[in-house]
Amino acid sequence: MLDKQNRTPREIVCELGKYIVGQGNAKRSVAIALRNRWRRQQVPEDLRDEIVPKNIIMIGPTGVGKTEIARRLAKMSESPFLKIEASKFTEVGYVGRDVESMIRDLTELAVNMTKAEEQELVKSKAESIAEEHLLDILLPPRKEKEPVEDAEQSEKTLELVKKENPVDLSTREKLRDLLHSGKLDGRYVDIEVADRVAPVVEVFSNVGLEEMDVNVKDMFGGLFPKKTKKRKVKVPEALDILVQEEAQRLVDMDVVVKKAISRVEQTGIIFLDEIDKISERQEGQGADVSRGGVQRDLLPVVEGCTVNTKYGMVKTDHILFIASGAFHMSKPSDMIPELQGRFPIRVELDSLGKEEFIKILTEPKNALIIQYEALVATEGIRLRFDDGAIDAIAEIAADVNTRTENIGARRLHTVVERLLDDILFEAPDLEKGKEIVIDSAYVNDTLRDIIEDEDLSRYIL
Repeated sequence: MLDKQNRTPREIVCELGKYIVGQGNAKRSVAIALRNRWRRQQVPEDLRDEIVPKNIIMIGPTGVGKTEIARRLAKMSESPFLKIEASKFTEVGYVGRDVESMIRDLTELAVNMTKAEEQELVKSKAESIAEEHLLDILLPPRKEKEPVEDAEQSEKTLELVKKENPVDLSTREKLRDLLHSGKLDGRYVDIEVADRVAPVVEVFSNVGLEEMDVNVKDMFGGLFPKKTKKRKVKVPEALDILVQEEAQRLVDMDVVVKKAISRVEQTGIIFLDEIDKISERQEGQGADVSRGGVQRDLLPVVEGCTVNTKYGMVKTDHILFIASGAFHMSKPSDMIPELQGRFPIRVELDSLGKEEFIKILTEPKNALIIQYEALVATEGIRLRFDDGAIDAIAEIAADVNTRTENIGARRLHTVVERLLDDILFEAPDLEKGKEIVIDSAYVNDTLRDIIEDEDLSRYIL
């Protein structure tokens, strides 16, 4: 984890470039913000708390890579990451989610992430315990003999019971060998598993629900005994279930929660999308009445406050906030001044054109062409796009974005999906090993009618 957080800004930009085309300024800004987190950990402790993260606003149309940059950044640093639309929040007093709920959600994510990592650390021990448990199910230990009245005879009986039966040990080891070799995989066993059905609580309104932070299992866990149920499953599935249960028992949840809260406070990242939708407008009336209120509620969270979660108090002082918005109808200066000051870094992302689309289709590790070639390959068919086809797809996507609504790189998904509609439908019925070559002629023939009819392209592409 330390190595990943110790990357230089240049290395971070290079890593982001494997998935995101262009947007050099945005990559530089987030790379510096991530590196500053590592730098903050190196400064003297008395100064460390004084250094606050430099929050970022990304400005640009939809589909240019704003969300992908933030998501890849979080994955790269193994940080708890939450993406949420700012427009979903309402001012306290209105029906809807309050802004502090995103800190609770982020903490929940961090706890699950940390718990999974801790379970991975004890996995080998859990597997060993689960294997012994499974062998006990396959070969139940012999019951002890009933004690007899005679004291001398009783001592002899107990002495015999204490001694390991070599026959049982031999049979157990044979079963262990069969288990390891997979020869018991088809056998069914009955195992006891926890019944995870929670009590049903009917909620008629969500007013105040976020503040209550209701956790039904925690509320009623002590009132009802833990229920178990028997399941008849095959040996491999039984082993997996037992390993999971043992791993949960071996993990200390107090340690997990402590680590998770520290992780949220020191490395958490929240991506606030559509922040332009809560910006004040000159004509803001009616339904817009709570926009300013949402900003005022958001300000202390971004500025640094303490939020009560079911896992304890979480400080937001050093959580990195990355906001984004198209800002077509408003501009960053429409936000309340205090909130503007909490997002000192402004980055404008470029619109994408034909050249960028060609790179998006071919260059990233998760390029769209690579994805579709892999999908069709599962049917035993080889799909190949020549350069002319890629050029034609990019040109069509750019043209449709210009004539209709500009949705950036997302247009490529709709164009390619429409282009391969027949192939994806017929692939299972085609001859295995067949190669299908997509060229510019195929692209133009398939999409010509839709492209020429502007009204039709608005609905289909």
